[in-house]
Amino acid sequence: MKELTCIVCPNGCTLHVEESNGRYRVTGNLCKRGEEFAVAELTNPVRTVCSTVATAFPKVPVIPVRVSREIPMERIFDVMEKINKIVVSERVEKGTVLIEDVLGLGANIIVTSSILSEQE
Repeated sequence: MKELTCIVCPNGCTLHVEESNGRYRVTGNLCKRGEEFAVAELTNPVRTVCSTVATAFPKVPVIPVRVSREIPMERIFDVMEKINKIVVSERVEKGTVLIEDVLGLGANIIVTSSILSEQE
């Protein structure tokens, strides 16, 4: 049996998952989404990555970025390696794509703030 805490809604249900012959039995969930979360977490765990990247602007040394869609959990460190190599040298706005289709995962690295375009 595997125990998980559901992160889909504020309830934070403690889920108990049993697997037998490729089928999953989930208990402890207060809603259907908890069951779906538990099965996905055990079969194909994904995450959203939020981070910052360096800039060439002393007044704004870093800007926030995120992936445009969830990525496989086991690829987080690979994606972070790519993110950590970025240095933004031009003024960009919220939504600007810094890396398209990072590592072939179908997710873009996008800027999540317009702070650089608002600076003088």
